[in-house]
Amino acid sequence: MITDRQARPRASAADTGPTEAITLREMLSALDTAVVRVVGAPAGEDVMISSVALVDGSDLLAEAGTHAPVPDLYLHAGVTNADAVRWFDEVAQRSPEHRPAAVMSKNAAGSGVLQSAARQAGVALLEVHPKARWDHVLPLVKGVLDRSRRHQAALGEPDLLAMDTDLFGLAQMVAQNAGGLVSIEDAQSHVLAYSASNESADELRTLSILGREGPRDYLRALEQWGVFHRLRESDEVIDVPAHSQLATERRLVVSIRQPSDEGSAAPRMLGSIWLQQGAEPFTADAPDVLRGASAIAARIIWRSHNAPSTEGLLIQRLFGARGGGVDVPSLVGALSLPVTGPAAVVGFALTGNAGPADGFAGVGSMIRLHASSFRHDSVATVIGRRAYVLLPGYKSASTVSAWARQLVDDVEAKRSVVLRAAVAIHVMDLGQVAAARTEVDRVLDGTAATFPEGRVTTLDESRTAVLLGEILDLIGRRPELYDPRLDVLFDYDLRHASSLWESAEAYLARHGDVRQAAAALQVHPNTMRYRIRRVEDIVGLDLGDPSDRLLLELQLALHRRRKLAEPFS
Repeated sequence: MITDRQARPRASAADTGPTEAITLREMLSALDTAVVRVVGAPAGEDVMISSVALVDGSDLLAEAGTHAPVPDLYLHAGVTNADAVRWFDEVAQRSPEHRPAAVMSKNAAGSGVLQSAARQAGVALLEVHPKARWDHVLPLVKGVLDRSRRHQAALGEPDLLAMDTDLFGLAQMVAQNAGGLVSIEDAQSHVLAYSASNESADELRTLSILGREGPRDYLRALEQWGVFHRLRESDEVIDVPAHSQLATERRLVVSIRQPSDEGSAAPRMLGSIWLQQGAEPFTADAPDVLRGASAIAARIIWRSHNAPSTEGLLIQRLFGARGGGVDVPSLVGALSLPVTGPAAVVGFALTGNAGPADGFAGVGSMIRLHASSFRHDSVATVIGRRAYVLLPGYKSASTVSAWARQLVDDVEAKRSVVLRAAVAIHVMDLGQVAAARTEVDRVLDGTAATFPEGRVTTLDESRTAVLLGEILDLIGRRPELYDPRLDVLFDYDLRHASSLWESAEAYLARHGDVRQAAAALQVHPNTMRYRIRRVEDIVGLDLGDPSDRLLLELQLALHRRRKLAEPFS
Protein backbone atom coordinates (compact mmCIF):
# COMPACT_ATOMS: atom_id res chain seq x y z
CA MET A 1 0.00 0.00 0.00
CA ILE A 2 1.33 3.42 -0.95
CA THR A 3 -0.33 6.05 1.20
CA ASP A 4 -0.05 9.68 2.22
CA ARG A 5 -0.16 8.32 5.82
CA GLN A 6 -2.70 10.86 7.00
CA ALA A 7 -5.75 8.65 7.33
CA ARG A 8 -8.11 10.06 9.93
CA PRO A 9 -11.72 9.54 11.05
CA ARG A 10 -14.30 10.47 8.45
CA ALA A 11 -15.25 14.12 8.12
CA SER A 12 -18.28 15.62 6.43
CA ALA A 13 -18.81 18.87 4.58
CA ALA A 14 -20.93 20.07 7.47
CA ASP A 15 -18.10 19.74 10.01
CA THR A 16 -17.12 23.03 11.60
CA GLY A 17 -13.69 24.35 12.42
CA PRO A 18 -10.46 24.21 10.39
CA THR A 19 -9.85 21.14 8.29
CA GLU A 20 -7.19 19.79 5.97
CA ALA A 21 -9.60 18.28 3.49
CA ILE A 22 -11.47 19.05 0.30
CA THR A 23 -14.75 17.78 -1.04
CA LEU A 24 -14.91 15.04 -3.61
CA ARG A 25 -16.44 17.60 -5.98
CA GLU A 26 -13.39 19.88 -5.61
CA MET A 27 -11.01 16.98 -6.20
CA LEU A 28 -12.83 15.89 -9.33
CA SER A 29 -12.78 19.45 -10.63
CA ALA A 30 -9.02 19.69 -10.06
CA LEU A 31 -8.22 16.28 -11.58
CA ASP A 32 -10.27 16.91 -14.72
CA THR A 33 -12.55 14.56 -16.66
CA ALA A 34 -9.57 13.58 -18.81
CA VAL A 35 -8.34 11.59 -15.81
CA VAL A 36 -11.37 10.55 -13.77
CA ARG A 37 -15.17 10.70 -13.81
CA VAL A 38 -17.92 9.77 -11.37
CA VAL A 39 -19.73 6.46 -11.90
CA GLY A 40 -21.69 6.58 -8.66
CA ALA A 41 -21.72 8.72 -5.51
CA PRO A 42 -24.37 7.40 -3.08
CA ALA A 43 -23.44 9.96 -0.40
CA GLY A 44 -23.11 12.81 -2.89
CA GLU A 45 -20.02 14.71 -4.00
CA ASP A 46 -19.66 16.80 -0.86
CA VAL A 47 -18.00 14.04 1.18
CA MET A 48 -14.57 15.09 2.45
CA ILE A 49 -11.26 13.72 1.20
CA SER A 50 -8.11 14.23 3.28
CA SER A 51 -6.02 11.09 2.67
CA VAL A 52 -5.29 8.64 -0.14
CA ALA A 53 -3.76 5.17 -0.57
CA LEU A 54 -2.73 3.20 -3.65
CA VAL A 55 -3.54 -0.48 -2.99
CA ASP A 56 -3.50 -3.83 -4.75
CA GLY A 57 -5.47 -7.02 -4.06
CA SER A 58 -3.08 -8.26 -1.36
CA ASP A 59 -3.39 -4.95 0.51
CA LEU A 60 -7.19 -5.27 0.54
CA LEU A 61 -6.93 -8.84 1.80
CA ALA A 62 -4.55 -7.82 4.60
CA GLU A 63 -6.88 -4.99 5.62
CA ALA A 64 -9.93 -7.26 6.11
CA GLY A 65 -11.11 -7.35 9.72
CA THR A 66 -8.93 -4.48 10.94
CA HIS A 67 -10.40 -1.47 12.72
CA ALA A 68 -7.65 1.05 12.15
CA PRO A 69 -8.52 4.41 10.55
CA VAL A 70 -8.70 4.04 6.77
CA PRO A 71 -7.82 6.51 4.01
CA ASP A 72 -10.67 8.52 2.57
CA LEU A 73 -9.74 7.66 -1.02
CA TYR A 74 -8.51 4.31 -2.35
CA LEU A 75 -6.81 3.86 -5.71
CA HIS A 76 -7.40 0.25 -6.80
CA ALA A 77 -4.31 -0.61 -8.87
CA GLY A 78 -4.51 -4.05 -10.47
CA VAL A 79 -7.41 -5.11 -8.21
CA THR A 80 -9.68 -7.63 -9.94
CA ASN A 81 -13.42 -7.06 -9.98
CA ALA A 82 -13.95 -10.19 -7.85
CA ASP A 83 -11.51 -8.95 -5.17
CA ALA A 84 -13.02 -5.46 -5.27
CA VAL A 85 -16.59 -6.78 -4.89
CA ARG A 86 -15.59 -8.95 -1.92
CA TRP A 87 -13.87 -5.96 -0.35
CA PHE A 88 -16.89 -3.68 -0.90
CA ASP A 89 -19.13 -6.33 0.71
CA GLU A 90 -16.82 -6.35 3.76
CA VAL A 91 -16.73 -2.53 3.85
CA ALA A 92 -20.53 -2.45 3.89
CA GLN A 93 -20.45 -4.27 7.25
CA ARG A 94 -18.19 -1.66 8.86
CA SER A 95 -19.24 1.33 10.91
CA PRO A 96 -19.32 4.56 8.86
CA GLU A 97 -16.11 5.95 10.37
CA HIS A 98 -14.20 2.89 9.11
CA ARG A 99 -15.39 3.17 5.52
CA PRO A 100 -13.58 5.07 2.76
CA ALA A 101 -15.38 7.92 1.03
CA ALA A 102 -14.40 6.99 -2.53
CA VAL A 103 -12.57 4.48 -4.70
CA MET A 104 -10.85 5.07 -8.03
CA SER A 105 -10.75 2.09 -10.39
CA LYS A 106 -10.09 1.48 -14.07
CA ASN A 107 -12.83 -1.21 -14.03
CA ALA A 108 -15.57 1.03 -12.64
CA ALA A 109 -17.60 1.66 -15.80
CA GLY A 110 -17.67 -1.87 -17.18
CA SER A 111 -19.04 -3.81 -14.22
CA GLY A 112 -22.58 -3.46 -12.94
CA VAL A 113 -21.78 -5.86 -10.09
CA LEU A 114 -18.91 -3.64 -8.98
CA GLN A 115 -21.09 -0.53 -9.15
CA SER A 116 -23.80 -2.24 -7.12
CA ALA A 117 -21.32 -3.38 -4.45
CA ALA A 118 -19.91 0.14 -4.13
CA ARG A 119 -23.40 1.60 -3.86
CA GLN A 120 -24.36 -0.90 -1.12
CA ALA A 121 -21.20 0.07 0.78
CA GLY A 122 -22.04 3.76 0.47
CA VAL A 123 -18.74 4.46 -1.28
CA ALA A 124 -18.34 6.74 -4.30
CA LEU A 125 -16.98 4.88 -7.34
CA LEU A 126 -14.80 6.81 -9.78
CA GLU A 127 -13.61 5.60 -13.17
CA VAL A 128 -9.96 6.32 -14.01
CA HIS A 129 -9.06 6.58 -17.68
CA PRO A 130 -7.65 3.20 -18.80
CA LYS A 131 -4.52 4.87 -20.24
CA ALA A 132 -3.75 6.79 -17.03
CA ARG A 133 -0.70 5.59 -15.11
CA TRP A 134 -1.20 4.97 -11.39
CA ASP A 135 2.28 6.32 -10.61
CA HIS A 136 1.08 9.53 -12.25
CA VAL A 137 -2.42 9.69 -10.74
CA LEU A 138 -1.24 9.22 -7.12
CA PRO A 139 1.09 12.28 -7.11
CA LEU A 140 -1.66 14.35 -8.76
CA VAL A 141 -4.14 13.38 -6.03
CA LYS A 142 -1.57 14.11 -3.33
CA GLY A 143 -0.85 17.45 -4.99
CA VAL A 144 -4.54 18.37 -4.83
CA LEU A 145 -4.64 17.40 -1.14
CA ASP A 146 -1.52 19.43 -0.43
CA ARG A 147 -3.23 22.36 -2.08
CA SER A 148 -6.06 22.11 0.46
CA ARG A 149 -3.55 22.31 3.29
CA ARG A 150 -2.37 25.77 2.29
CA HIS A 151 -4.11 29.10 2.21
CA GLN A 152 -5.81 29.56 -1.16
CA ALA A 153 -6.08 32.97 -2.77
CA ALA A 154 -9.07 33.69 -4.99
CA LEU A 155 -8.75 32.78 -8.66
CA GLY A 156 -8.69 35.58 -11.17
CA GLU A 157 -6.45 37.90 -9.12
CA PRO A 158 -5.01 40.24 -11.76
CA ASP A 159 -1.60 40.68 -10.10
CA LEU A 160 -0.11 37.23 -10.59
CA LEU A 161 3.26 38.12 -9.09
CA ALA A 162 1.61 39.14 -5.83
CA MET A 163 -0.07 35.79 -5.40
CA ASP A 164 0.97 33.01 -3.03
CA THR A 165 -0.66 29.98 -4.60
CA ASP A 166 0.01 26.38 -5.61
CA LEU A 167 0.68 24.92 -9.06
CA PHE A 168 -2.94 23.90 -9.71
CA GLY A 169 -4.18 27.35 -8.74
CA LEU A 170 -1.43 28.92 -10.81
CA ALA A 171 -2.37 26.86 -13.89
CA GLN A 172 -5.99 27.98 -13.56
CA MET A 173 -4.98 31.63 -13.18
CA VAL A 174 -2.77 31.49 -16.26
CA ALA A 175 -5.60 29.93 -18.27
CA GLN A 176 -7.97 32.72 -17.18
CA ASN A 177 -5.52 35.55 -17.80
CA ALA A 178 -3.78 34.31 -20.97
CA GLY A 179 -6.51 32.19 -22.57
CA GLY A 180 -6.05 28.56 -23.53
CA LEU A 181 -5.28 25.37 -21.62
CA VAL A 182 -2.31 25.18 -19.24
CA SER A 183 0.01 22.33 -18.24
CA ILE A 184 2.91 22.75 -15.81
CA GLU A 185 5.65 20.12 -16.13
CA ASP A 186 8.82 19.29 -14.23
CA ALA A 187 12.29 19.05 -15.77
CA GLN A 188 11.62 15.46 -16.83
CA SER A 189 8.39 16.48 -18.67
CA HIS A 190 6.11 14.94 -16.03
CA VAL A 191 2.88 16.91 -15.58
CA LEU A 192 2.70 18.54 -12.12
CA ALA A 193 -0.53 20.48 -12.53
CA TYR A 194 -2.95 21.69 -15.19
CA SER A 195 -6.01 23.84 -15.76
CA ALA A 196 -9.46 22.50 -16.55
CA SER A 197 -9.82 20.92 -19.99
CA ASN A 198 -12.57 21.45 -22.54
CA GLU A 199 -13.45 20.08 -25.94
CA SER A 200 -10.59 22.03 -27.56
CA ALA A 201 -7.89 19.95 -25.83
CA ASP A 202 -5.76 18.13 -28.41
CA GLU A 203 -4.37 14.59 -28.09
CA LEU A 204 -0.98 15.79 -26.88
CA ARG A 205 -2.52 17.56 -23.89
CA THR A 206 -4.75 14.61 -23.02
CA LEU A 207 -1.87 12.13 -23.15
CA SER A 208 0.30 14.43 -21.03
CA ILE A 209 -2.39 14.71 -18.34
CA LEU A 210 -2.73 10.92 -18.31
CA GLY A 211 0.99 10.59 -17.69
CA ARG A 212 1.70 9.24 -21.16
CA GLU A 213 4.35 10.32 -23.60
CA GLY A 214 3.22 12.59 -26.40
CA PRO A 215 3.17 11.44 -30.03
CA ARG A 216 6.74 10.56 -31.02
CA ASP A 217 6.49 12.45 -34.32
CA TYR A 218 5.54 15.61 -32.45
CA LEU A 219 8.35 15.20 -29.92
CA ARG A 220 10.79 14.80 -32.82
CA ALA A 221 9.37 17.96 -34.39
CA LEU A 222 9.92 19.90 -31.15
CA GLU A 223 13.50 18.66 -31.08
CA GLN A 224 14.05 19.63 -34.72
CA TRP A 225 12.56 23.09 -34.16
CA GLY A 226 15.00 23.58 -31.28
CA VAL A 227 12.23 24.05 -28.70
CA PHE A 228 13.79 21.80 -26.05
CA HIS A 229 17.22 23.37 -26.55
CA ARG A 230 15.83 26.90 -26.20
CA LEU A 231 13.93 25.89 -23.06
CA ARG A 232 17.11 24.56 -21.49
CA GLU A 233 19.19 27.58 -22.47
CA SER A 234 16.89 30.58 -22.01
CA ASP A 235 13.82 31.98 -20.25
CA GLU A 236 12.20 33.35 -23.42
CA VAL A 237 8.56 32.58 -24.28
CA ILE A 238 8.64 30.24 -27.28
CA ASP A 239 5.84 30.19 -29.86
CA VAL A 240 5.27 26.61 -31.13
CA PRO A 241 3.09 26.59 -34.26
CA ALA A 242 0.12 24.31 -34.83
CA HIS A 243 0.80 21.16 -36.82
CA SER A 244 -2.19 19.99 -38.85
CA GLN A 245 -0.72 16.62 -39.81
CA LEU A 246 0.03 15.79 -36.17
CA ALA A 247 -3.29 17.29 -34.99
CA THR A 248 -1.62 19.60 -32.45
CA GLU A 249 -2.70 23.16 -31.69
CA ARG A 250 -0.50 26.22 -31.35
CA ARG A 251 1.33 26.53 -28.03
CA LEU A 252 3.33 29.02 -26.04
CA VAL A 253 5.91 27.60 -23.66
CA VAL A 254 8.33 29.07 -21.14
CA SER A 255 10.92 27.41 -18.93
CA ILE A 256 10.77 27.47 -15.14
CA ARG A 257 14.20 28.27 -13.78
CA GLN A 258 15.79 28.17 -10.35
CA PRO A 259 15.21 31.52 -8.59
CA SER A 260 18.10 33.86 -9.28
CA ASP A 261 18.46 34.88 -5.65
CA GLU A 262 19.92 31.45 -4.94
CA GLY A 263 23.25 32.75 -6.26
CA SER A 264 23.58 30.45 -9.24
CA ALA A 265 25.34 31.93 -12.28
CA ALA A 266 23.47 29.53 -14.58
CA PRO A 267 20.01 28.90 -13.04
CA ARG A 268 18.95 25.27 -13.25
CA MET A 269 15.82 24.43 -15.27
CA LEU A 270 13.08 23.21 -12.93
CA GLY A 271 10.33 22.63 -15.51
CA SER A 272 8.14 24.40 -18.06
CA ILE A 273 4.68 25.92 -18.53
CA TRP A 274 2.77 25.02 -21.70
CA LEU A 275 -0.20 27.04 -22.93
CA GLN A 276 -2.31 25.36 -25.63
CA GLN A 277 -4.56 27.57 -27.74
CA GLY A 278 -8.23 26.68 -27.45
CA ALA A 279 -11.27 27.88 -29.33
CA GLU A 280 -10.27 31.53 -28.77
CA PRO A 281 -6.88 33.14 -29.51
CA PHE A 282 -4.42 33.94 -26.75
CA THR A 283 -4.76 37.30 -25.00
CA ALA A 284 -2.41 40.05 -26.16
CA ASP A 285 -0.41 39.89 -22.92
CA ALA A 286 -0.19 36.08 -22.81
CA PRO A 287 3.66 36.09 -23.02
CA ASP A 288 3.84 38.50 -20.06
CA VAL A 289 1.44 36.31 -18.08
CA LEU A 290 3.61 33.26 -18.79
CA ARG A 291 6.78 35.06 -17.70
CA GLY A 292 5.15 36.11 -14.44
CA ALA A 293 3.77 32.62 -13.89
CA SER A 294 7.22 31.14 -14.51
CA ALA A 295 8.65 33.22 -11.65
CA ILE A 296 5.86 32.08 -9.30
CA ALA A 297 6.20 28.43 -10.35
CA ALA A 298 9.96 28.62 -9.76
CA ARG A 299 9.40 29.75 -6.18
CA ILE A 300 6.78 27.07 -5.54
CA ILE A 301 8.89 24.22 -6.99
CA TRP A 302 12.12 25.43 -5.40
CA ARG A 303 10.37 25.77 -2.03
CA SER A 304 8.94 22.26 -2.32
CA HIS A 305 12.41 20.90 -3.18
CA ASN A 306 13.95 22.52 -0.12
CA ALA A 307 11.13 22.43 2.43
CA PRO A 308 9.98 18.89 3.14
CA SER A 309 6.48 18.26 4.49
CA THR A 310 5.78 17.76 8.19
CA GLU A 311 5.78 14.02 7.53
CA GLY A 312 9.06 14.30 5.64
CA LEU A 313 10.64 16.16 8.57
CA LEU A 314 9.43 13.48 10.98
CA ILE A 315 10.95 10.75 8.84
CA GLN A 316 14.27 12.59 8.50
CA ARG A 317 14.40 13.11 12.27
CA LEU A 318 13.65 9.40 12.72
CA PHE A 319 16.80 8.68 10.69
CA GLY A 320 18.81 11.11 12.82
CA ALA A 321 18.86 14.08 10.43
CA ARG A 322 17.76 17.67 11.15
CA GLY A 323 18.85 17.48 14.77
CA GLY A 324 17.51 13.96 15.29
CA GLY A 325 15.38 12.94 18.24
CA VAL A 326 11.74 11.98 17.86
CA ASP A 327 8.65 11.66 20.01
CA VAL A 328 8.10 7.95 19.42
CA PRO A 329 4.35 7.83 20.31
CA SER A 330 3.62 10.75 17.98
CA LEU A 331 5.74 9.20 15.24
CA VAL A 332 3.95 5.86 15.57
CA GLY A 333 0.57 7.54 15.18
CA ALA A 334 1.62 9.77 12.30
CA LEU A 335 3.36 7.05 10.26
CA SER A 336 1.36 3.97 11.35
CA LEU A 337 4.53 2.19 12.47
CA PRO A 338 4.97 -0.59 15.05
CA VAL A 339 6.64 0.66 18.24
CA THR A 340 8.91 -2.36 18.75
CA GLY A 341 9.94 -5.50 16.95
CA PRO A 342 12.62 -6.38 14.45
CA ALA A 343 13.21 -4.05 11.57
CA ALA A 344 15.86 -3.36 8.96
CA VAL A 345 17.39 -0.13 7.68
CA VAL A 346 18.77 0.00 4.15
CA GLY A 347 20.93 2.82 2.82
CA PHE A 348 21.48 3.50 -0.90
CA ALA A 349 24.28 5.56 -2.45
CA LEU A 350 25.40 6.40 -5.95
CA THR A 351 28.63 4.68 -6.95
CA GLY A 352 31.36 7.25 -6.60
CA ASN A 353 30.76 10.92 -5.90
CA ALA A 354 30.41 12.08 -9.49
CA GLY A 355 27.23 13.37 -11.05
CA PRO A 356 24.88 16.24 -10.25
CA ALA A 357 23.95 17.15 -6.70
CA ASP A 358 20.38 16.05 -7.44
CA GLY A 359 21.56 12.62 -8.58
CA PHE A 360 18.68 11.04 -6.66
CA ALA A 361 16.06 13.02 -8.58
CA GLY A 362 13.53 10.44 -9.72
CA VAL A 363 15.50 7.58 -8.15
CA GLY A 364 14.23 8.48 -4.68
CA SER A 365 10.63 8.07 -5.85
CA MET A 366 11.48 4.73 -7.42
CA ILE A 367 13.05 3.55 -4.17
CA ARG A 368 9.95 4.60 -2.22
CA LEU A 369 7.72 2.78 -4.69
CA HIS A 370 9.74 -0.44 -4.41
CA ALA A 371 9.84 -0.18 -0.62
CA SER A 372 6.09 0.34 -0.30
CA SER A 373 5.46 -2.59 -2.61
CA PHE A 374 7.79 -4.80 -0.53
CA ARG A 375 6.44 -3.62 2.82
CA HIS A 376 3.35 -1.36 2.92
CA ASP A 377 4.35 0.32 6.21
CA SER A 378 7.89 1.11 5.09
CA VAL A 379 9.18 4.67 5.27
CA ALA A 380 11.82 6.17 3.01
CA THR A 381 13.65 9.46 2.69
CA VAL A 382 16.51 11.11 0.80
CA ILE A 383 19.15 12.84 2.91
CA GLY A 384 21.88 14.54 0.93
CA ARG A 385 23.22 12.13 -1.68
CA ARG A 386 21.81 9.02 -0.03
CA ALA A 387 18.42 7.37 0.36
CA TYR A 388 17.31 5.41 3.41
CA VAL A 389 14.49 2.92 3.93
CA LEU A 390 13.06 1.49 7.16
CA LEU A 391 11.47 -1.93 6.69
CA PRO A 392 9.48 -2.97 9.81
CA GLY A 393 9.10 -6.66 10.56
CA TYR A 394 12.39 -7.91 9.07
CA LYS A 395 15.24 -9.61 10.92
CA SER A 396 16.68 -11.68 8.05
CA ALA A 397 19.59 -9.97 6.35
CA SER A 398 19.37 -12.38 3.41
CA THR A 399 15.72 -11.48 2.67
CA VAL A 400 16.32 -7.74 2.86
CA SER A 401 19.59 -8.00 0.91
CA ALA A 402 17.81 -9.94 -1.86
CA TRP A 403 15.18 -7.19 -2.08
CA ALA A 404 17.83 -4.46 -2.11
CA ARG A 405 19.80 -6.29 -4.80
CA GLN A 406 16.68 -6.53 -7.00
CA LEU A 407 16.00 -2.81 -6.50
CA VAL A 408 19.61 -1.91 -7.39
CA ASP A 409 19.33 -4.00 -10.57
CA ASP A 410 15.97 -2.42 -11.51
CA VAL A 411 17.26 1.12 -11.00
CA GLU A 412 20.29 0.41 -13.16
CA ALA A 413 18.14 -1.12 -15.90
CA LYS A 414 15.47 1.59 -15.92
CA ARG A 415 17.40 4.71 -14.92
CA SER A 416 20.98 3.85 -15.95
CA VAL A 417 22.03 4.82 -12.42
CA VAL A 418 24.41 2.50 -10.58
CA LEU A 419 23.63 2.20 -6.87
CA ARG A 420 25.14 0.28 -4.00
CA ALA A 421 23.37 -0.56 -0.77
CA ALA A 422 24.13 -1.41 2.86
CA VAL A 423 21.78 -3.26 5.21
CA ALA A 424 21.49 -2.99 9.00
CA ILE A 425 19.25 -5.51 10.80
CA HIS A 426 18.13 -6.20 14.37
CA VAL A 427 16.69 -2.70 14.78
CA MET A 428 14.48 -3.50 17.77
CA ASP A 429 12.71 -0.16 18.27
CA LEU A 430 12.29 3.20 16.55
CA GLY A 431 14.84 4.81 18.85
CA GLN A 432 17.56 2.67 17.20
CA VAL A 433 16.84 3.78 13.62
CA ALA A 434 19.31 6.69 13.74
CA ALA A 435 22.06 4.37 15.02
CA ALA A 436 21.24 1.90 12.24
CA ARG A 437 21.58 4.72 9.69
CA THR A 438 25.02 5.48 11.15
CA GLU A 439 25.93 1.81 10.67
CA VAL A 440 24.87 1.72 7.00
CA ASP A 441 26.72 5.01 6.44
CA ARG A 442 29.86 3.39 7.83
CA VAL A 443 29.47 0.55 5.37
CA LEU A 444 28.74 2.85 2.41
CA ASP A 445 31.72 5.05 3.33
CA GLY A 446 34.02 2.08 3.92
CA THR A 447 33.21 0.39 0.64
CA ALA A 448 32.96 3.53 -1.52
CA ALA A 449 36.05 2.85 -3.61
CA THR A 450 35.83 -0.95 -3.73
CA PHE A 451 32.17 -1.86 -3.31
CA PRO A 452 31.56 -5.62 -3.12
CA GLU A 453 30.33 -7.77 -5.93
CA GLY A 454 26.55 -7.57 -6.04
CA ARG A 455 26.75 -4.02 -4.59
CA VAL A 456 24.72 -4.96 -1.49
CA THR A 457 26.41 -5.77 1.82
CA THR A 458 26.15 -5.54 5.60
CA LEU A 459 28.57 -4.45 8.30
CA ASP A 460 29.16 -8.10 9.28
CA GLU A 461 30.02 -9.02 5.69
CA SER A 462 32.32 -6.07 5.11
CA ARG A 463 33.64 -5.33 8.60
CA THR A 464 37.30 -5.76 7.58
CA ALA A 465 36.98 -3.33 4.69
CA VAL A 466 34.98 -0.87 6.80
CA LEU A 467 37.37 -0.89 9.76
CA LEU A 468 40.44 -0.74 7.55
CA GLY A 469 38.91 2.13 5.62
CA GLU A 470 38.17 4.03 8.81
CA ILE A 471 41.72 3.42 10.06
CA LEU A 472 43.11 4.72 6.76
CA ASP A 473 40.81 7.77 6.97
CA LEU A 474 42.17 8.51 10.45
CA ILE A 475 45.73 8.22 9.17
CA GLY A 476 44.89 10.35 6.15
CA ARG A 477 43.61 13.16 8.38
CA ARG A 478 46.88 13.21 10.36
CA PRO A 479 49.68 14.53 8.11
CA GLU A 480 52.31 13.62 10.71
CA LEU A 481 51.37 9.92 10.27
CA TYR A 482 52.33 9.92 6.60
CA ASP A 483 55.76 8.36 5.90
CA PRO A 484 57.71 10.77 3.63
CA ARG A 485 60.00 7.93 2.53
CA LEU A 486 57.23 6.85 0.16
CA ASP A 487 57.60 10.09 -1.77
CA VAL A 488 61.09 8.95 -2.77
CA LEU A 489 59.61 5.72 -4.14
CA PHE A 490 56.87 7.51 -6.07
CA ASP A 491 59.37 10.03 -7.48
CA TYR A 492 61.57 7.16 -8.64
CA ASP A 493 58.62 5.50 -10.42
CA LEU A 494 57.70 8.79 -12.06
CA ARG A 495 61.24 9.52 -13.30
CA HIS A 496 61.86 5.97 -14.56
CA ALA A 497 58.33 5.18 -15.82
CA SER A 498 58.34 2.16 -13.50
CA SER A 499 55.85 0.81 -10.96
CA LEU A 500 57.89 -0.40 -8.03
CA TRP A 501 55.15 0.63 -5.59
CA GLU A 502 52.68 -1.74 -7.33
CA SER A 503 55.26 -4.55 -7.14
CA ALA A 504 55.67 -3.92 -3.41
CA GLU A 505 51.90 -3.91 -2.96
CA ALA A 506 51.53 -7.25 -4.80
CA TYR A 507 54.41 -8.75 -2.76
CA LEU A 508 52.87 -7.67 0.57
CA ALA A 509 49.37 -8.78 -0.45
CA ARG A 510 50.72 -12.30 -1.00
CA HIS A 511 52.53 -12.45 2.33
CA GLY A 512 56.00 -12.23 0.78
CA ASP A 513 55.50 -15.13 -1.68
CA VAL A 514 57.67 -14.03 -4.61
CA ARG A 515 56.32 -16.57 -7.09
CA GLN A 516 52.66 -15.69 -6.44
CA ALA A 517 53.42 -11.98 -6.66
CA ALA A 518 55.36 -12.49 -9.90
CA ALA A 519 52.49 -14.52 -11.39
CA ALA A 520 50.00 -11.79 -10.45
CA LEU A 521 52.08 -9.17 -12.29
CA GLN A 522 53.05 -11.58 -15.08
CA VAL A 523 56.81 -11.15 -14.58
CA HIS A 524 59.63 -13.61 -13.87
CA PRO A 525 60.27 -14.39 -10.14
CA ASN A 526 63.85 -13.09 -10.47
CA THR A 527 62.44 -9.81 -11.78
CA MET A 528 60.18 -9.62 -8.75
CA ARG A 529 63.09 -10.30 -6.38
CA TYR A 530 65.10 -7.52 -8.02
CA ARG A 531 62.17 -5.07 -7.70
CA ILE A 532 61.68 -5.84 -3.99
CA ARG A 533 65.39 -5.26 -3.32
CA ARG A 534 65.14 -1.91 -5.15
CA VAL A 535 62.12 -0.93 -3.04
CA GLU A 536 64.03 -1.74 0.15
CA ASP A 537 67.03 0.28 -1.02
CA ILE A 538 64.98 3.31 -2.11
CA VAL A 539 62.63 3.45 0.89
CA GLY A 540 65.09 2.24 3.50
CA LEU A 541 62.82 -0.49 4.90
CA ASP A 542 63.50 -4.16 5.59
CA LEU A 543 60.57 -6.13 4.24
CA GLY A 544 61.73 -9.11 6.25
CA ASP A 545 60.83 -7.15 9.37
CA PRO A 546 57.13 -7.49 10.41
CA SER A 547 56.90 -3.87 11.63
CA ASP A 548 58.36 -2.48 8.40
CA ARG A 549 56.01 -4.68 6.36
CA LEU A 550 52.94 -3.47 8.33
CA LEU A 551 53.92 0.18 8.01
CA LEU A 552 54.57 -0.05 4.27
CA GLU A 553 51.32 -1.98 3.72
CA LEU A 554 49.30 0.71 5.53
CA GLN A 555 51.02 3.53 3.65
CA LEU A 556 50.52 1.85 0.26
CA ALA A 557 46.88 1.09 1.10
CA LEU A 558 46.34 4.78 1.87
CA HIS A 559 47.97 5.70 -1.45
CA ARG A 560 45.76 3.22 -3.32
CA ARG A 561 42.65 4.56 -1.55
CA ARG A 562 43.46 8.12 -2.59
CA LYS A 563 44.09 7.11 -6.21
CA LEU A 564 40.76 5.27 -6.40
CA ALA A 565 38.96 8.30 -4.99
CA GLU A 566 40.54 10.78 -7.45
CA PRO A 567 38.04 10.27 -10.33
CA PHE A 568 35.15 11.07 -7.97
CA SER A 569 36.64 14.08 -6.19
